[in-house]
Amino acid sequence: MIVLTESRTPAEEVRARLAGVLGSGSAVIGAGAGTGLSAKAAVHGGADLILVYNSGRFRMAGIGSNAGTLPLGDANAIMMDMGEREILPVVRDVPVIAGVNGTDPTRNMPRFLERVLDVGFAGVINFPTMGIIDGRWRQSLEETGFSYALEVDMIAAAGALGLYTMAYTFNDEEVRQMASVGVDVVVAHLGTTVGGLIGADPANTPSLDDAVQRTQQMADVARAEHPGAIVLTHGGPIATPAEVREVLARTSAQGFVGASTMERLPVEQAIGDTVRAFKDLPLRPDAGA
Repeated sequence: MIVLTESRTPAEEVRARLAGVLGSGSAVIGAGAGTGLSAKAAVHGGADLILVYNSGRFRMAGIGSNAGTLPLGDANAIMMDMGEREILPVVRDVPVIAGVNGTDPTRNMPRFLERVLDVGFAGVINFPTMGIIDGRWRQSLEETGFSYALEVDMIAAAGALGLYTMAYTFNDEEVRQMASVGVDVVVAHLGTTVGGLIGADPANTPSLDDAVQRTQQMADVARAEHPGAIVLTHGGPIATPAEVREVLARTSAQGFVGASTMERLPVEQAIGDTVRAFKDLPLRPDAGA
């Protein structure tokens, strides 16, 4: 968590911090964390923001991140438990962002956001989000009271409380809705991250050229509606630093938010390589059965 001055809200503290990052010519990097150790390692690596949402718990349990959008638990309760008991206690000098399910009908959202602020989160992002759902199921959800507009309302309410606000957006209209309420950061979401043991199939994922085009399009819409917004990119085919470098070179995006890319893929590779190295150790000839 960040230590507040008497005169600054969490949002003002984060804005000043990120203005310094961008002013130095560096990209803003947000790292999703599903465990306290992941969060500590990300801070050690220089992350500017730590993001906590329910999919992190599933991801680090070896289950695909899309589990966070399914009825496998109370998303807001999972996020709060992770934040209060695992992440916030070990991250004290970097802003921690709460993934809030703004469509949750079982909560008084203004009161819930006050609790998010009270426990030490510096901001919020809309996750789980209706934006990742499309087709007839999305239409049915929208018609029956589970709408992306409720996520926009949540972001507006969080901003009014003095929380820093970030929004996952998937198309131009969602960008406009979030920009209209003054969201601090638009994160152009390109879909589930590819690769690894439980990632999306690259064959069914937009190409890097598509990622560039979609990121820039959402950036243009965001800045037309809200010139002060920071624009980051996330997901889909962008799974390595080299791919992020290319997207940043070809768009006006100002950074990247990673979750699977920051903890799942590195952990999968590191543990696999380490165990493989141990398994390859030979026995002395006289040590066999």
